[in-house]
Amino acid sequence: MNPSAEAIGVGAILFVVIAAYALFGGADFGGGIWDLLAGGAGRGAAPRELIEESITPVWEANHVWLVFILVLLWTAFPPAFAAIMTALFVPLSLSALGIVLRGAGFAFRHTAQRLQLQQLSGAGFAAGSLITPFFLGTVIGAVATGQVPVHPAGNVLAAWTSPTAILTGLLFVAACAYISAVFLVLEARQRGHRDLVRYFSLRATAAGVVTGGLAGGALAELSSSAPYVFGRLTGVALPLVAISIAAGIAVLGMLWLRWYHAVFLRGTAAIAVATVVWGWGLAQYPYLFPTSLRLAAGSAPTASLVAEFVVAGLAVLLVAPGFALLYVLQQRRLLTAGESDADLRLAAEMEPARPGPAVAAPAPATTRLATALVLALLAIRAIRELFAPGRRR
Repeated sequence: MNPSAEAIGVGAILFVVIAAYALFGGADFGGGIWDLLAGGAGRGAAPRELIEESITPVWEANHVWLVFILVLLWTAFPPAFAAIMTALFVPLSLSALGIVLRGAGFAFRHTAQRLQLQQLSGAGFAAGSLITPFFLGTVIGAVATGQVPVHPAGNVLAAWTSPTAILTGLLFVAACAYISAVFLVLEARQRGHRDLVRYFSLRATAAGVVTGGLAGGALAELSSSAPYVFGRLTGVALPLVAISIAAGIAVLGMLWLRWYHAVFLRGTAAIAVATVVWGWGLAQYPYLFPTSLRLAAGSAPTASLVAEFVVAGLAVLLVAPGFALLYVLQQRRLLTAGESDADLRLAAEMEPARPGPAVAAPAPATTRLATALVLALLAIRAIRELFAPGRRR
């Protein structure tokens, strides 16, 4: 039984969103990994500061991709969703724990006053950035090898602890570190930190080599653990695999030649990651779980699949422009404190003097008016900077 055109289309959308999360979310997770490996408080201060400046405006937004993936899988392919959530409950729960640790650690590190609390929250941020991609990788490895039962009775330990799943988890960690380091090279160059450009360039090269080695090891392991997927990866999906390898080598070449063209370097690194995800999707076709659950059998009714296209279209119209604006503002450094120093000074001048013991606090209406005025000034400044003619892109 062949899958319908609607099922194929929704499956393609799913893998596009997975690639987006691997790229944008992976870059954020990789920032936490480099935060973990930056060293002590003195030696790692500059890299950590750059990582925070790069991640702070966008790190929460990237979870939109993960939510979209889960909802799309749940509503379009309910049998696969039920099996994955049941059999892989443990690694998925650990991934969620990592997301919570990461978010809490990143938030509290900015507000903690004592050094010990800053170090503790920073450790939570770094640990979460390492835990989440690893266990998400084991989930992908379990699905790709077809070891997820269609009707599981509970957690299937062997599905996500196989050599292929563990290798895939390590591959995800290395890929996150790689894409993050490449992006941080450009962030450092944009801010004029030449020492950090070289710092992250060396780490991007090392992470790229490790990622390539792990990808080769995972592919070799697939030959015995998932012969169907391996045959498709070396067959119909081979052009995508070749493009990924070529793009990865091209990125390493640009870093070695110190050719830091933002569009080409970012774009080539993104191609290297995205084509791997799309190659995996093509290698599994026409199965949701290789050789056990076909796409046709695991798809929702046609009406539900058509609704998915409507939702995806609305996301393109509503969510994509918001993300584009967010990244443009972040790249132009309009979301960082350094760009708003003048506005902050103005806000400080407008703030009433601290009341003494005998002075009453300002009225709520006055406080709201002052807040609204400051926000309006900040918005005008951001719009003026965004549309200023001749501004460097």
